[in-house]
Amino acid sequence: MNTFSFNNNALYAESVAVTDLMVEYGSPLYIYSRGQIVSNWQQFDQAFGDHPHLICYAVKANSNLGVLNILAKLGSGFDIVSIGELERVIAAGGLPGRCVFSGVSKTKTEIQRALELGIYCFNVESAAELDRVESVAKLLSTKAPISIRVNPDVDANTHPYIATGLKENKFGVGIEKALALYKKAELSKHLDVFGLDYHIGSQITEVSPFIEALEKALELISQLKAEGIKMSHIDIGGGLGIAYNDEKTINIEKYIQSVLDKVGDLEVILEPGRAIVGNAGIFVTQVEYLKQGGVKSFAIIDGAMNDLQRPSLYGSYHQAIAVENNSKGIKDTWDLVGPICETGDFLAKDRELTLAQGDYIALMSAGAYGFVLSSNYNSRPRVAEVMVSGSNHALVRKRETVGSLFENESIFNNEIN
Repeated sequence: MNTFSFNNNALYAESVAVTDLMVEYGSPLYIYSRGQIVSNWQQFDQAFGDHPHLICYAVKANSNLGVLNILAKLGSGFDIVSIGELERVIAAGGLPGRCVFSGVSKTKTEIQRALELGIYCFNVESAAELDRVESVAKLLSTKAPISIRVNPDVDANTHPYIATGLKENKFGVGIEKALALYKKAELSKHLDVFGLDYHIGSQITEVSPFIEALEKALELISQLKAEGIKMSHIDIGGGLGIAYNDEKTINIEKYIQSVLDKVGDLEVILEPGRAIVGNAGIFVTQVEYLKQGGVKSFAIIDGAMNDLQRPSLYGSYHQAIAVENNSKGIKDTWDLVGPICETGDFLAKDRELTLAQGDYIALMSAGAYGFVLSSNYNSRPRVAEVMVSGSNHALVRKRETVGSLFENESIFNNEIN
């Protein structure tokens, strides 16, 4: 599906001109494609055929209720890492019984609420967490469904900030320690062992690390079976990368088939996030000023690092495209920089574009880890989000106002002696 494409020298989102959306909703703006989200999710679901599986969308990638509702209607499960994400899923029409709860720092309150709501499974990440889940379940006189997240010590060949499967990472427990934890859980009256979980990182573009991790996990499952501990599912995490700059990406159908060839009759849980929403969204910003110098030329835009943090946080690349071809613009190699008082406030560097003041620029493949990482730094209101479906479009998040930034604050009026 070609969601964002040029027609008559102008960028369209499905059947709607991006410029029309900017005029109606303002700048900067996140724009999402319903059709692309559906197509991406169905590609995963259909690849499994009749094999038992659960696609648990990773809510952290994009937690807008409009996005979650589309996926809930498809029958998606959800991978959540906080009780706030679980409550979002429920508000969007998702089912707690199709949610797996990941994350290394689950509080007692979060565990209790998740149990009360009927979470499908906790992905337990430490011995201390196992004890806490058990104690909360005992307090509620119930059994907590758990899997243990093992750390397979596999190099995912990705950015170190989003690598999660190495020994030096904070996630999961070493395979050598997992056996003892499973034995403990199996003996507990308040824990119900469901499966085994691992996740090795994000934006991974080659299959071999996934297969290496899978083989290590299946070896542990064989050891557990020999001890009389049977798994009902294996959770293979997510992390499949997308193309930000013409990278070669993983063939999803072939990857899933290679998994199915190895797992027997185990149910497979998959936790894609970026691969579902990443290329289904763009971030559009407007040129405020053009500033040409002897060394660098800057397109100063109204979007900033607080709106799209990935370039300054990870050094990430997003294609930058002029929303309309402007023959009267200035052709140059531009750094796209925002109004934040930080040298690190840039969305793209060294991009050859023909620009004029007032032009719109689209940062492509911004649907994942875009708005969710945004902030109010420099007292900037967070931007609006819009969903497009064919020729229809609607606001799925209102733009914040300056007044909303401090509505939860108050002035301390008492004099201090």
